[in-house]
Amino acid sequence: MEFNISLNQIAPLSLAYVGDAVYEIYVRTRLVEEHPTMPAHKLHVRSIEYVKASAQSRSIIAILDMLTDDETAVFKRGRNAKSPTVPKNADVRDYRRATGFETLIGYLYLSGESDRLREIMTAAYEHAADNVKNA
Repeated sequence: MEFNISLNQIAPLSLAYVGDAVYEIYVRTRLVEEHPTMPAHKLHVRSIEYVKASAQSRSIIAILDMLTDDETAVFKRGRNAKSPTVPKNADVRDYRRATGFETLIGYLYLSGESDRLREIMTAAYEHAADNVKNA
């Protein structure tokens, strides 16, 4: 996907808005691949365990060392963005880190860096999968 404006001109919460959708699709696709006969409701319940703020927060902490300096800057830009709301079921720190994670995903998606996007999402998903299995 190509944009006529610089990605640095897009508000971090707008990047997070896109990143949230991209990661959700990735998680749902992986779950269907791994559990092709699981009922849709169970897939939905399972997907929540991967995409909720606390899971994304744990995932980004686990993969921070694999980020480039530019990716870390994008993550921090999203993490530090002032959001008008915080979900009632999320810790503020987790929510901010999750927003940073989603900002990074949105940035990579819109920049067309599909290989790097897949690498980051795979690492995040696999870390979350370990936590889901241990829960």
